[in-house]
Amino acid sequence: MKAVRFYQHGGPEVLRFEDAPDPRLTVGRAIVRVRACALNHLDLWERRGLDRVALPLPHISGSDVAGDVVDAGGGELPAGTRVMLQPGLRCGVCPACGDGRDNQCVRYDVLGLQSDGGYAELVAVPVENLIAIPPHVDFVHAAAFPLTFLTAWHMLVTRARVRAGDVVLVLAGGSGVGQAAVQLARHFDARVFATAAPAKADRARALGAEAVFDHYDGDFARDVRRATGGRGADVVVEHVGQATWDRSVRALASGGRLVTCGATTGAAGALNLQHLFARQLSILGSYMGTFAELRAAAPLLFEGRVAPVIDEVFPLARAADAQRRLEARAQFGKLVLTP
Repeated sequence: MKAVRFYQHGGPEVLRFEDAPDPRLTVGRAIVRVRACALNHLDLWERRGLDRVALPLPHISGSDVAGDVVDAGGGELPAGTRVMLQPGLRCGVCPACGDGRDNQCVRYDVLGLQSDGGYAELVAVPVENLIAIPPHVDFVHAAAFPLTFLTAWHMLVTRARVRAGDVVLVLAGGSGVGQAAVQLARHFDARVFATAAPAKADRARALGAEAVFDHYDGDFARDVRRATGGRGADVVVEHVGQATWDRSVRALASGGRLVTCGATTGAAGALNLQHLFARQLSILGSYMGTFAELRAAAPLLFEGRVAPVIDEVFPLARAADAQRRLEARAQFGKLVLTP
């Protein structure tokens, strides 16, 4: 098969479009012909090198995949079935998996991290990770859905327990997680605000944000308070990190919940403890989401109630160009590769 691999860590220039071995046939693992693979920031971190994880080299990234089953691996979905993939990989036997908290599995992994991912023509995954998609959902949108909408669902629904009427502030509303969070918050009848670069503001409003604040220049904590009559945000969806952390905390209403799934600008974040307890704030960590959550969220895509925003589709051979666009934060929504 053709694949994009890297043999050492570095810039986009280390990515090689080349021949690679086909995945092996194994009982319990389906082989899927990749029709589309969406990019995530995880792909950039893998390529640059992760302190906490030693990746197998050469490495094939790619966590968000849609395609058709080539070999069922003994599973229920036959060859030819159109599928998207659950990006989380679990052991299935530890206490967390038994309790349905598989994103806390003791051996939890993400497709394309310790295993080969979707920057290829073929990928092998556990049969339980296959989710059949209806004929009217195209592969590009199906690939762009799982990781970001699963992450946003876990943040908003499971961790922050969003309710109708809540004021929700979504950081970086033009990012993959951001555009998913704006749409999901609106689906649950929240009042939604977002931050974005000025060039992306109109598109964030088109997704359902009532107002969009510039997170590069200005104080969005002050802006959201002004827009809500001094109340502030009941929920702040944070994944930017160090560059926005202080303003995100200050944007919270009394009793507000800040939920974070990432730190793309750095991991340092100071917290005034008096402010925390006096205003009874909650700071919530969130990572990926469970198998059950993705299956709960998927009907929203299938029924057209939400739709991943596609920024640009690149051929697999131009994966380096796609990563450069993601690295420059030039995109609005998801970048997708097609073999």
